Amino acid sequence: MLCCRQVCLFTLRRYQARTLCSDLLLSQINGCTHEDEVFSLVGRNKARLSEKHVGTALNMLWQLQKKRPFLLRTNDYVRNHSQFLTLCILAENQAEQMEDEVIVDTLYSILRLNVEDHVSLAKVLVTEAWKRLERQVCPALLCERYKLSLPALSKFALCLYKQRRHFSPIIGQVAHIVDTKLDSIQDIRVLSVLMISISEVITESFRDRLLHKAEQLLEEKNEVHFNYARRILQFLQNVKLKYHPLLEKCNGIFLASASHLDIRTITHIFGLYEQLGFHSAEFCLIAKQLLSEAVDDCYDPETFAKLFFCLGPMAGSEVRERLLVTAVHVAEEFSSYQVLMVLKTMQKMKCRNSHLLKKMASVLHKHLDSYHVLHLVKLTQYLVMLHCQDLELFAKLKMLLLGYLKSSVIPADIAAVIRALAMLPPFQVEEMIINKAAAVLPQCRLHHLNYIATALVKWNHHGQLHWQNSSELCARVLQKLNDCGFQRLQKANSLNLLLEELPYVNGEWFEEVLNEETLAMCQHFIDQITWANVLPLSFFLIKSGHRCPALFDRIASATVENIDKIPPSEIYFILFLFSALNYDPPDNEEFFKSCIQHFTSNLSHLETYHLVLFGHVLAMAGYFPAVLITTIFDVPFLSKLDAQLKVVPDTLKQRVHSSLMKLNRAVCLECPEFHIPWFHEPYCQRAFHNSMRRISPQRQHIHRVLTEVLGGSHYSRVSVLTPYYYEIDFECVLDVNKKPLSYIAENIPWDGVGGIHLRHDVKVEGRKALPPGAQRIALEFLDSQAFSKDCSRHLKGEPAVKKRHLEMLGYRVVQIPHFEWNSMVMSTKGEQLEYLRQQLYGIQ
Repeated sequence: MLCCRQVCLFTLRRYQARTLCSDLLLSQINGCTHEDEVFSLVGRNKARLSEKHVGTALNMLWQLQKKRPFLLRTNDYVRNHSQFLTLCILAENQAEQMEDEVIVDTLYSILRLNVEDHVSLAKVLVTEAWKRLERQVCPALLCERYKLSLPALSKFALCLYKQRRHFSPIIGQVAHIVDTKLDSIQDIRVLSVLMISISEVITESFRDRLLHKAEQLLEEKNEVHFNYARRILQFLQNVKLKYHPLLEKCNGIFLASASHLDIRTITHIFGLYEQLGFHSAEFCLIAKQLLSEAVDDCYDPETFAKLFFCLGPMAGSEVRERLLVTAVHVAEEFSSYQVLMVLKTMQKMKCRNSHLLKKMASVLHKHLDSYHVLHLVKLTQYLVMLHCQDLELFAKLKMLLLGYLKSSVIPADIAAVIRALAMLPPFQVEEMIINKAAAVLPQCRLHHLNYIATALVKWNHHGQLHWQNSSELCARVLQKLNDCGFQRLQKANSLNLLLEELPYVNGEWFEEVLNEETLAMCQHFIDQITWANVLPLSFFLIKSGHRCPALFDRIASATVENIDKIPPSEIYFILFLFSALNYDPPDNEEFFKSCIQHFTSNLSHLETYHLVLFGHVLAMAGYFPAVLITTIFDVPFLSKLDAQLKVVPDTLKQRVHSSLMKLNRAVCLECPEFHIPWFHEPYCQRAFHNSMRRISPQRQHIHRVLTEVLGGSHYSRVSVLTPYYYEIDFECVLDVNKKPLSYIAENIPWDGVGGIHLRHDVKVEGRKALPPGAQRIALEFLDSQAFSKDCSRHLKGEPAVKKRHLEMLGYRVVQIPHFEWNSMVMSTKGEQLEYLRQQLYGIQ
């Protein structure tokens, strides 16, 4: 008995001594302040390192790197150190003895130190973690507590995501655990990591549960780290969903964390916003200020390329010039990806700096061979849009693109390459290109077919097909292409699948060949129209220019039924469809009232330019909500609008300026009770003088016929500007007896080319009082743009509003539709004279 007691005491003392020694070593590792200290401890204590020591050492190496700025990290030094190899070997040998969370921490640390996925240690750790995960999801153990904590599970899932194991069975097992334990997750950090990690293997219903949970946790937390919000954006991008409630919450987190955002984070956020089609002027203003302060401190290529990408499109003239100068200086050091990023940004900026463009082209020569085929396609687009003149570079691009085309079997890549080849300077098109296109047509999506059709028509039109019987081959391929387009439409078995393809399709081929068939398919799926797809359907119908009463009525009813589910900013596009195409649904009043109520109750959450666009589209339909009008035409609001328009894309900026002017004009004419002044005189004068254009030959011919009807050129004026800057094609004045009155104003001369310069300035000339009973007549020639494209030829919203406003200004408006003037009935001059007499005088 005593002997047994002695043995036990000896064993206990030895164990306690070893534990004390081990704990001391563990404390020493945790107290290291430099990688060399860790490696020194590892080198002196190799024989005593347990699995816990090894895991802690590897984790400490990453923590020390993490504390450094990104550009000052020394991952290469750490990975190449001999003691790092020692740690990896020990970790590999001791993986089975490691605790679950140590395995995960070790795997995470080596991946953050940029150890390659295929290194044996990474494989061993993933395999070991997988074994333990399988035990956790085993049906026999489902009722037991999971051994791997949720934070550790999220870290393991992130490791798998970084290894690009997006569709592996192990990710499916992680997703199963998340599905089972979702209600118990209370940490937004854990949830955001798990969301992006499992995003590729979840169902739509599971996705919606994750979104709801993320919303709930963001509501409960007063402060959320911007990285968690960034991961949620990444999840939305992964599942290709523009979910406004979360987007706006995440944007609010970024605004609150602005002082902590660096260039890398801002770049990532901008990239995600761009992919999700989301824009926040307030975030752009803050980012612009932060980035502008960093311009003089960014000289390394990677950071500068990110700065240029974010700041370039919204920089003022002074900062823009500094960016361009720096870009020239560092261009030689740009990597292939950075060159792509800078050229993309130059295109956004509409930059025509020839010096920088030549520099970027020269740098491109050494990188061309390293690009993926789709990067070459993008490069071609950027260089063409920037008017690059480097023919040698284009020749190399053509050679590389043709090489990819010959070897590729992927329909999307082949279509993209053909599209890029069609952008290049003219060259003799090989028969191989046409045959390659013909071979993949049955597998192409609609926008791929559109690329190929556009290229074939262009090459044929410009005479770039030089082989024998090229026209016949081109005609056969185009016919096959049309057939494949019809078949593609017929195969669509739901409205949502059809709408997924339509945003990227445009141009003459689609409009002439598939537009009506597509509209018919949309009507076939009319019962599938819901609040969730009214926006993409509205986009398509706006682009098509067709009035489809059945579809319009269903969109209106689906919108009213679920108005609270539709983001207020998207209401604009739905209303634009109805206003632009001048269509009133059956319950027109209820439809507009619901949309106005939903929008105006959310004014404080919307961008300033959203209010302006919405106000204009309502004004087109004849609605002027007092709360919206008084909000817009307020000095603080207009000042805020001016500031935000400095950071939005040029196309949007121009549209907002134009919409504000038209809304100002409509309010002055239709709602004088608001007492809103007309303050767009300078804007209209600039726009008018910057868009000096010649009168079309068709309008010149109408003017000559009109002159003959009236009895002389002094009885009419051409291209007249009215008060509030409407331009009308022809103006004449008839007295009480319907006889023309002569103008005393100067005649408007015809120039040498046969056009008429727009000379009348309303401010200078003013309005002359008419004799009693006399009437001003405004004659407007309406071309095809003024009408819907369907057989009804219904007048669109803009020309209808113009007619309404001209009548308020005292005109009798005579509209001459192009299809009447150009019809066979009016093929002779006599018939045209008779037509104008009928329009002017109402007599035969």
